[in-house]
Amino acid sequence: MSLKDSVFEELKWRGMIHQITHPELPEILAKEKLTLYCGFDPTSDSLHIGSLLPIMGLVHFQRYGHQPIVLVGGGTGLIGDPSGKKDERQLLSKEDVERNAQLIKEQLAHFISFEGENRAIMVNNADWLCELRLTDFLRDIGKHFSVNVMLNKEAIKQRLEDREHGISYTEFSYCLLQSYDYLHLCKNYNCKLQVGGSDQWGNIVSGIDLTRKLLGVETYGLTFPLVTKSDGSKFGKTESGNIWLDPKKTTPYRFYQFWVNQADADTPKYLRYFTLLSEKDIFELEEQLKTEPHKRTAQKTLAREITKIVHGETALQSAIKASEAMFGGDLKDLDISVLEDVFSDVPNYEFPKDVVGKELQLLDLLVKAGFIQSKGEGKRLVKNGGLYINNERVEDELLKLSGNMLLSGKLLIIRIGKKDYKLIRFT
Repeated sequence: MSLKDSVFEELKWRGMIHQITHPELPEILAKEKLTLYCGFDPTSDSLHIGSLLPIMGLVHFQRYGHQPIVLVGGGTGLIGDPSGKKDERQLLSKEDVERNAQLIKEQLAHFISFEGENRAIMVNNADWLCELRLTDFLRDIGKHFSVNVMLNKEAIKQRLEDREHGISYTEFSYCLLQSYDYLHLCKNYNCKLQVGGSDQWGNIVSGIDLTRKLLGVETYGLTFPLVTKSDGSKFGKTESGNIWLDPKKTTPYRFYQFWVNQADADTPKYLRYFTLLSEKDIFELEEQLKTEPHKRTAQKTLAREITKIVHGETALQSAIKASEAMFGGDLKDLDISVLEDVFSDVPNYEFPKDVVGKELQLLDLLVKAGFIQSKGEGKRLVKNGGLYINNERVEDELLKLSGNMLLSGKLLIIRIGKKDYKLIRFT
């Protein structure tokens, strides 16, 4: 394989390389099939999209024939990585860490294949870290780490300068544990490359030094850039919090909408980072973004590609239909959970289910819910074609409420004009 056709060049044109530890790494990746690893600490029961870049990095390595090891930090998760953190992490119980680790394993299986010739391996560092004897570890591993060097690491320096929070010995020792992971994987799996976010540079370099000293083996490191937004706000955060990969924490519809709503300035970069589209396809989308930005084709493509990878084709199609619903699309085929998610932020009102079938006029219902001021206002809306029930225009000002109007037997979606939605729930 030539350098041009290597995974390094793939990552390079996508802008996914921040640093490498050895200038010869591009040539090595072009000539050899390496085993590499990336770690994920189970500090929550789900990964969020802040983890997507290293995940997609592993995807590209596997596509080019390299073998990825996914390390779930069941052991390091008990300690907490100080990198990029101003405050000490809250320590989790062993039970919580084990539960989170299992859930994260299941999420990562959506991205990386665990079958085939270069099938991925999934390991949990609790299997070896939790078995270490303290005195043996301090004698055999700790003596290879200079406190002077560790104090100069950026993550440690920042915390030491913050007198209010500081850093505990627990988090100070994290670097030793991650370095030991690299040593263990190199020795037992012939792992020669560690990848991770740019904040992991110091930990990766320490692991390389340790494997060189104890095994006499040269290993390598590659980091991915910090994902940023052009307006300076934090990527992956919304007013409601993180965008999670777990559909129970962030629904596929909300996930899809997050990507559709990306700024023009950010979308080309995210297409490179988070999709498997070719350079040619992305270039064409960039050109269309410049000439026809109002169509938002690039954002919709980004949303489709990444939602399909994370949640699958069925959830993607449901998310697309749900998105179309806000622009007058058909609502009948959407599940009630999707409908309630889509319209969760609109004004709503509840009526008892027994009012259905009592010859109640729709306009009376809307007045009682406070959605219109009077029946006169409602009649004018109907006459001007501005009142919709479940995205279907109301033609009859005397229309009466009936059971067959209700979506999933419980909901009535009211639209006044083009975008003013209301929800009536019958319980």
